[in-house]
Amino acid sequence: MARGNPLIERLGRRLACHQALHDPEREPRNRLRWLPILRSWQTKRLENSFEHFLYDPQRRAAALFFLTDVYGDRDFSRRDANIAKVVPMMQRLLPAAVLGTVAGGIELGAVTHALDLRMAEALQRIAPTRKRLDAELYGKAYRQVGHPRLRVHQIDLISGVGVGLAKAVRTPGVSMLLRLSRGPAKASGLGELQGFLERGFAAFSALGDGKAFVADIEESERVVAERLFEGDPDPFR
Repeated sequence: MARGNPLIERLGRRLACHQALHDPEREPRNRLRWLPILRSWQTKRLENSFEHFLYDPQRRAAALFFLTDVYGDRDFSRRDANIAKVVPMMQRLLPAAVLGTVAGGIELGAVTHALDLRMAEALQRIAPTRKRLDAELYGKAYRQVGHPRLRVHQIDLISGVGVGLAKAVRTPGVSMLLRLSRGPAKASGLGELQGFLERGFAAFSALGDGKAFVADIEESERVVAERLFEGDPDPFR
């Protein structure tokens, strides 16, 4: 890993944490039967929460990007394994602001997975024989896991990644840079990362106000978290 560049070092630490959390040998909770059930249920919950965005032609692409690339049930291991191999050269291909957004996205993935592991463990304790998840059972596990500050940080990261992309769209030269870096990125093992950035840039370019879109998501998720911790019987309404 490159030395002397705090951003690159931060990115390297986030990658190491992300990979350790997903390694079933180092983290046996990855084998819990509740984990895939939980992740699938959360994805459907997010789709329902984002439904009004998906019906808005201007916001649909950005909403889909959040659901699939930022906060959804997608395997990012290939993307992050590729990044880990080429961290030193990333600073030559991508501007610092874009690298910061990448680091935030990887940290979000690590935080989300760490919480999911704890949720799966709690579900195993609460409902060892249940096969289906519902809002009531989810809320019980959510409160048993706790960690309200980490939940707040998770939402902060969601907002940070979105705002970073919104700023990148308005930064002169970034669009051209992404087009020019497509070939070198694929040749250097950065194809997955390049795709993530291009999809995000295209989605946010279609938005009239990217920051307002991100603020709507942030506010919605904070309300849901508060309702879950308070034991609201209908937290996702």
